[in-house]
Amino acid sequence: MAFKSIKTILVLIFSTILLALSYNVVGQENEPKAAGENAVEHHEKFNAKKVIFGHIMDAHEFHFLEYEGADGQKHPISIPLPVILYSPQKGFSFFMSSAFEHGLKEVDGYKLNEEGKILPVDAAVKVYNFSLTRNVVQMMLALTLLTWLMVSVAKTYAKGLGVTTAPKGKQNLVEVLVIFIRDEVARPNLAHKANKYLPYLLTVFFFILINSLIGLIPGTANVSGNIAFTIILGLISFVVIIFSSNKHYWGHIFNPPGVPGFVKPILVLVDFLSVFIKPFALIIRLFANMVAGHIIIICLISLIFIFAELNSGIGWGATPVSIAFTIFIYFIELLVAFLQAFIFTVLTAVFVGEAFAGEHHEQGHVTDDAIIV
Repeated sequence: MAFKSIKTILVLIFSTILLALSYNVVGQENEPKAAGENAVEHHEKFNAKKVIFGHIMDAHEFHFLEYEGADGQKHPISIPLPVILYSPQKGFSFFMSSAFEHGLKEVDGYKLNEEGKILPVDAAVKVYNFSLTRNVVQMMLALTLLTWLMVSVAKTYAKGLGVTTAPKGKQNLVEVLVIFIRDEVARPNLAHKANKYLPYLLTVFFFILINSLIGLIPGTANVSGNIAFTIILGLISFVVIIFSSNKHYWGHIFNPPGVPGFVKPILVLVDFLSVFIKPFALIIRLFANMVAGHIIIICLISLIFIFAELNSGIGWGATPVSIAFTIFIYFIELLVAFLQAFIFTVLTAVFVGEAFAGEHHEQGHVTDDAIIV
């Protein structure tokens, strides 16, 4: 009975909010204008779609925020990036993306459209874009951070620290993750070849993790949610899987044992397609999960401005709710960053292990003691 009463109260509150919103919208649309009144320039409405795609898509700058100055104009706060263009007709062009003034100016015969793409003013001009976009720059920073982290930890171990004594500082975090990937991912799926593939698995795990964590900092790029990023990682895993395969792997694909003859053509087709579906699954899984979280966070923040445009009171009322849910989803995204790096790594290990599974070891069976580091 109490549950039904709570449901009734929630329905009443929700209905009241909807009624207030609908009344406010109709009143604004039907507001009469005085005779002879000139068209008044309305305040630009909040465009949630532009904000969402502006975050998840690539750009030629790191955009943080914008403010309205005393002149009534919006002034963005951003870090411009170098633009490098080549045209067979015009040659090379070098300048900073700030020269476009966010699409208001043309530079050296090029313009910046609303989607953030650089296009030639003359449609007959062909251009090749070699610019350092924010995805590229952030990926290079992540790679630099990963290299520094691993090299510094390796130097610490080389000095004997953490070998005969307890690890200190960043050794604690790195050692836990390395041991986890070795014991829970590499050894169970790759057996005697665990040490051979461990460097690759660790590189993939830490590279995805670092890019995902940096992408949660406001104003940065969502690199791990970029389809080009996941495609490259998927293609690399595909190459590793193919070069790890043996005759037993392909024999089971093109001549599955113990299968009736009339079923083999169908099974061969399915198994052959699975060779390409596996890396495709890695690509889409990482891309979809990393993009979805960022979109949810931006949508929750956007609700504040959407409700505020309809009714200022409801906008203020929605603010604490939106912020609370945003913080909750943000911490979920921290978990997702670790989870997706782990899933990509463990699936890669599983697929590689399947590629050389069934091979005969003429040198005898290798025990677990032989792969202990």
